[in-house]
Amino acid sequence: MRGIVALLLLALLGGGARADEVTRGRYLATVGDCIACHTAPGGAPFAGGRPIATPFGTLRSANITPDRASGIGGWSDAAFDRALRAGIAPGGKYLYPACPFPYFTRARGEDIAAIHAYLRSLAPVGNPVQTDALPFPFDIRALMRGWDAAFFRPGVWHDDPAQDAAWNRGGYLVEGLGHCGACHTAKNAFGADETRRALQGGLLQGWWAPGLTPAPRTGLAGWSIDGLVAYLRTGSGGGQLASGPMAEVVERSTSHLSDTDLRAMAVYLLARPARTEVAVRPAPTPLAGEAIYLDRCAACHGRAGEGTAGLFPALRGSAVVQAPRPQTLIRVVLEGGRAAATDAAPTGAAMPGFASLLDNDEIAAVLAYIRNSWGNASAPPRPAQVERMRGSPG
Repeated sequence: MRGIVALLLLALLGGGARADEVTRGRYLATVGDCIACHTAPGGAPFAGGRPIATPFGTLRSANITPDRASGIGGWSDAAFDRALRAGIAPGGKYLYPACPFPYFTRARGEDIAAIHAYLRSLAPVGNPVQTDALPFPFDIRALMRGWDAAFFRPGVWHDDPAQDAAWNRGGYLVEGLGHCGACHTAKNAFGADETRRALQGGLLQGWWAPGLTPAPRTGLAGWSIDGLVAYLRTGSGGGQLASGPMAEVVERSTSHLSDTDLRAMAVYLLARPARTEVAVRPAPTPLAGEAIYLDRCAACHGRAGEGTAGLFPALRGSAVVQAPRPQTLIRVVLEGGRAAATDAAPTGAAMPGFASLLDNDEIAAVLAYIRNSWGNASAPPRPAQVERMRGSPG
């Protein structure tokens, strides 16, 4: 409420240009999905405290409301810009790449300034957050100097004159504020992007984020621009439903973007070069896998894995199903899941979990069948993988 009052006062006092910048900043913050990481479960928006699991330990997101004591109320535009585009907060505090500054560095200065204007318009929330919760030696932030020198390449996005406006806008959003590669690019042992495998899929917090290039089997081959726009807008498109971490991205970010920007992102992603994949033959599957599928899964996903449009995703030809690693499938079968709920599609379809109904061998068998039927071809999961993920927080 106080944020709305602030906007009204700006307009009444001749701050029309400023109000326009705040409005633009709100949109750009939505592109960056800032609210997702900086809002704890049950907490005030942008007040921080959300746990973020990393291979090196758990971090907690910072308070980015304009509270002077515990937030960013004392930050100048230059300090905010340096944090987001150089990864260094006031006081020389080096940020971990859980804050996606390696992507935000590509954003233009005026867009970062607009985001700062929007955040300053919010109501301040006092919420001191102890963000440094990593074990030794990862809690030594000075080590990030070496990480930055090895892996961080600062520099704003430059349009390619050989490409059209839609491609360039899409590239700016995908590679910059949208930071799609933060999830959809594999990481090395130091938590940095494997740039030669950019947007070809990656494992994050126990979920496999599929490839976003037009690669067959594991990427966007077969997707249309309209299908990808629909998926980003509603959580349903291309025969697939957004679930898990991607459902939150759709709900809080992409479903609120303009059709022009969503189309630009789709144009850019579908125009990227796809890596050449080695042909994979379907693996032999246990007979029990087909029986379990017909008994437990076929009613929703179809006897041939065709799915039901808008309700249950297709398994035939799915990049998630054929991912190099089966973690997402195992997690969904164990725990169930719910698709994104958006204004355009307010009822997110749900799937029950089968952890108490199927044992490790049965889950491995049915997933082996799904990953190697109807033209799918992927390595079957092992019962030991299922066992490790039982009760795992991801």
